[in-house]
Amino acid sequence: MPNIVVVGAGVSGLTCALLLSKQKGNNVTVVAKHMPGDYDIGYTSPWAGANMLPMALDRDSRWERRTWPELRRLADEVPEAGLHFQTARVLRRVADVETATNAVRGALGDGGLFDLSPWYRTLMPDFRSLPPAELPAGMHSGCEFTSVCINTAVYLPWLVGQCARRGVRFRRAVLGHVSEAAGMSRHSTERADVVVNATGLLACRLGGVMDGKVYPARGQIVVVRNEADGIMSTTSGCEDGADEVVYVMQRALGGATVLGGTYQRGNWDPNPDPNVALRIMKRAVETHPALTDGKGVEALDIIRHGVGLRPAREGGVRIEKEMIDGTWVVHNYGHAGWGYQGSYGCAERVVELVEGIVGGTKRESKL
Repeated sequence: MPNIVVVGAGVSGLTCALLLSKQKGNNVTVVAKHMPGDYDIGYTSPWAGANMLPMALDRDSRWERRTWPELRRLADEVPEAGLHFQTARVLRRVADVETATNAVRGALGDGGLFDLSPWYRTLMPDFRSLPPAELPAGMHSGCEFTSVCINTAVYLPWLVGQCARRGVRFRRAVLGHVSEAAGMSRHSTERADVVVNATGLLACRLGGVMDGKVYPARGQIVVVRNEADGIMSTTSGCEDGADEVVYVMQRALGGATVLGGTYQRGNWDPNPDPNVALRIMKRAVETHPALTDGKGVEALDIIRHGVGLRPAREGGVRIEKEMIDGTWVVHNYGHAGWGYQGSYGCAERVVELVEGIVGGTKRESKL
């Protein structure tokens, strides 16, 4: 029976562990410094919104195309997972379309979210282009579709529970080198056959990996008790700077409403900036007056301010195998701001690579 150790317990690591545990005969262990329930600046997943807004270009869309059916199924059939449907609205500013200097596209790696004719129009349900009469002032165009929002405080523990049902073991540890994981499998007398590296941002500091292409994309948010109007919107840019973005989403199961945000590349600062927070709140009440019934920022009922560091990578996500100190390592990191919405597609590829290594019979991938 193959012994597999997954390093990292964020959404990428847990989803890899879940899909690997579904393959008959695998012994899976998750080893991580942080686990669901922890809030640490280096543990990105709890800070995410999180939702499904397709960001890839068409040629790189496999991860999101393969993930969406499972997120949709969970929202529809598994309420305890913490997902619910919301209407997503994507708005393109006149300034961004006309000057081709879309701040968000640049920040997210020249992705396809704000394309005028996006590939995901055939993927996401109820897709429609917004007529001019429905566009806010200053907007060139936009679209709407049915999507999901994820309550990360519910979803991550749910993933742990699903893994535990299938015999996955969890261990807390701080690794200095990725090769140390090979000795931390379920059977301590046996080395792991494969190590899955899902360390996110820490891939730039983990011995044996030390990926210099990985960098933080700092995201600051404000979480409030006020309810949005059922619309989960994002705008291509704003007047407050190229590294500030506009989005609002309401989490399922009382998870509150997330107001964002920023996309500050290379910024490791864990402390919320009060001036940025004020701008975030002003933009939110302007785009979603229903948050405060038109009463302005003062009527926002703040739960907390937060900062998370998205694990971005020059050149995009790294999903490939590498022999390190005599053990095969399958890498899965560098997802930037789309870790949740690409989680199943990326984990599916990890399973394919692992099966190729351990010599298992090739099976058609099924979520």
